[in-house]
Amino acid sequence: MACAALHALLLARPRADVFVCDQVSACIPILRLAGGRRKVLFYCHFPDQLLTKRESFLKRLYRIPLDWLEEVTTGMADCILVNSNFTAGVFRETFKSLSHIKPEVLYPSLSTKSFETTVPADIAELVPKRKKFLFLSINRYERKKNLALALEALHELRGRLDSREWDEVHLVVAGGYDKKVLENVEHYEELRSVATKLNITDQVTFLRSFSDEQKMSLLSNALCVLYTPSNEHFGIVPLEAMYMRCPVIAVNSGGPLESILNNVTGYLCDPLPTQFSEAMEKFVRDPLLKDTMGAAGRDRVMEKFSSEAFTEQLYQCICRLTQ
Repeated sequence: MACAALHALLLARPRADVFVCDQVSACIPILRLAGGRRKVLFYCHFPDQLLTKRESFLKRLYRIPLDWLEEVTTGMADCILVNSNFTAGVFRETFKSLSHIKPEVLYPSLSTKSFETTVPADIAELVPKRKKFLFLSINRYERKKNLALALEALHELRGRLDSREWDEVHLVVAGGYDKKVLENVEHYEELRSVATKLNITDQVTFLRSFSDEQKMSLLSNALCVLYTPSNEHFGIVPLEAMYMRCPVIAVNSGGPLESILNNVTGYLCDPLPTQFSEAMEKFVRDPLLKDTMGAAGRDRVMEKFSSEAFTEQLYQCICRLTQ
């Protein structure tokens, strides 16, 4: 980032009016060397110091100067944007010396062009047998994503349905997976063990490192998406699902509180299997619910989270900086 900042400062042409920095604030002091009327806009997705574990004394010691540097350099920006009201609250709690700064919320946008140009894969290649009630979970194979909640909710749903309905239920757990990342490997096996323990293996497909074509197919065919992490900074998966007219059942904390309209584009629940399964049952009982909520979800994405909405708000921020 420091090298990129120096390049932008010294070599980039034409001369910039505003430098836009994303996530890493350490380069801001370099950009400030430009002086004059040139401004720096910083987009904070989440404080970096909260994204790393400090399990050893050496790691904690190592992070002290980095955490201090992040706070000081963040405060040097002329304008600070965050990706949600939730992140704005975390920003204030984390950067105590910046209490005088009130960051503006600029919601991430969804690149809808890729959805329109991608050809969906054949759903038969992803699910062994075509099911009437297909549920979908999309997230990385990480413990903090609480993917076991989706499995436990599926198990709870079994008790709410008769045998004929249950036979038509299937859950696809699709997630980012890297065999070089130990947690991905371990958690994948942990989730398979949970499915075996709950006796739902016939109703679950685990999909690792899926393609865009596969994701499109799953979102097109799913009854709804189960979004299980708590206190997610924002979360792009609910936007992708809603754009594809697929309702979302999510935990009632973090970013989903701002992206999902409860009882309109999906359901916001406590992170409990009973509440998730209750919401899942509603989609099984009402065949029109997906269409109604799906249409509302598409409208919401286009209104608040489209590239056009993002562009217009960012443009207004830059205009204010350059006045």
